Amino acid sequence: MDEPTVEEPLLAVRRGGDGEDGAMASTAAEVKRLLRLAGPLMASFVLRNSVQMVSVMFVGHLGELQLAGSSLAASLANVTGFSFLFGMSSALDTLCGQAYGAGQHRLLGVYAQRAMLVLAAAAVPIALVWASAGEILLLFGQDPAIAAEAGTYARWMIPSLAAYVPLACALRFLQAQGIVVPVMASSGVAAVGHVAVCWALVHKAGMGSKGAALSGAVTYWTNLAVLALYVRLSGACETTWTGFSIDAFRELRRFTELAVPSAMMVCLEWWSFEILVLLSGILPNPQLETSVLSICLSTSSLLFMVPRGIGSSLSTRVSNELGGGHPRAARMAARVAIAMTVLVCLVLVIAMIFLRNVWGNAYSSEEEVVAYIASMLPVLAVSFFIDGINGALSGVLTGCGKQNIGAHVNLAAFYLVGIPTAVLLAFVLHLNGEGLWLGLVCGSISKVGMLLFITLRTDWGKEVRKPSPYKHFGYHGKRKGLQFKSSNSMKNSRNVGVVFSNEDVFNVVL
Repeated sequence: MDEPTVEEPLLAVRRGGDGEDGAMASTAAEVKRLLRLAGPLMASFVLRNSVQMVSVMFVGHLGELQLAGSSLAASLANVTGFSFLFGMSSALDTLCGQAYGAGQHRLLGVYAQRAMLVLAAAAVPIALVWASAGEILLLFGQDPAIAAEAGTYARWMIPSLAAYVPLACALRFLQAQGIVVPVMASSGVAAVGHVAVCWALVHKAGMGSKGAALSGAVTYWTNLAVLALYVRLSGACETTWTGFSIDAFRELRRFTELAVPSAMMVCLEWWSFEILVLLSGILPNPQLETSVLSICLSTSSLLFMVPRGIGSSLSTRVSNELGGGHPRAARMAARVAIAMTVLVCLVLVIAMIFLRNVWGNAYSSEEEVVAYIASMLPVLAVSFFIDGINGALSGVLTGCGKQNIGAHVNLAAFYLVGIPTAVLLAFVLHLNGEGLWLGLVCGSISKVGMLLFITLRTDWGKEVRKPSPYKHFGYHGKRKGLQFKSSNSMKNSRNVGVVFSNEDVFNVVL
């Protein structure tokens, strides 16, 4: 390896003459790389997130009960389904990203297919939970009318799972290769079509809230179809997608061992915010509290797509550079992405405060709901800023394959600090919905502290040297013919040269 592997602080800045000019040039180049990835990813995240938001908006104008029921069902679907599947698919950020950086292109298709199989198996019990959503919500003490409405909405969301599983894997597969503009375009086509589908099913077909729930499945299938056509016809994935392979059925357990911590890293945080909505259902005036907290969560999720775009691009950059054996480039990507996140979040926080008196009109015609949302947005702005920084720092962990550490951080931050504080403020000090959200802000602050400590102490040289998940293809056992080549002609290459003389070596791919 041609780069030093000594430990260097994340925020180290080189001083002096040419060195400083070189550092500035490297920083500028990294900003361009991140923007090329983050810009389309931000847009695609916002567009995909708008699917559920638009559905809830259509239902919200049908009445307060329908709004509360659909919001609660969407929260339950996130808690028990979408968050877990999305988190499991994030294992591909590490595996595909590092394999692509090392030049092992064929592995990306194998990993993506393997992920589809594992996620499809996980979707079966999720569908059963959604089918019983009404009864489950009653067990948690929810209002019977709201629970019945939510149960119906959740059942009509079940078809969405069939499209969401391959879509989530396809998105990670393309992102690891830096193919983000087609991802954005497909999300845009699907999002625009979703508005028309919602209108047609909710109003034209007279299905009401059921039509809004079903519209998500149509939109996800549309998004997936566009991406599948791109992969098939463009030739951009010629080396990474070589068709369906029998290798996808091997080592499913080992893939699951990485996918589950990846899911828990995402879910433990996601669930904590969804728990706010569930807790709001047992506050005084549950319809108002549930509606407002759901709208705040939807707003936060929408805006969070911007720093998530930076965090996801950082995860791709870090995994690619570590896979290619470039610790300094990985460190530079982390440093630049964190600075970009702070600046972007500040701009959005200011916008949230200025728009606080009008934002609620997009969700409801009820004056009480609009006024409550206006009082909540300043608290939401603080929460968003902190969570944005957490999103970038989490991208570092994912790129390095440290999802297990991330899961433990989220467990401590939100379940030992955040949720207990939220319960204290809301039910003991009677701050109601604002107290619930302030408690989660405390959890987010503790998470920032822990992730900063981990990131600042990262030894990037050690991250390159340690065994990476994708490197399990180097298993020899009874297989022969795997050789790492190192020659003068390869010293300046950004990828690790690997030659396979026996195709069967892929049978032991992780």
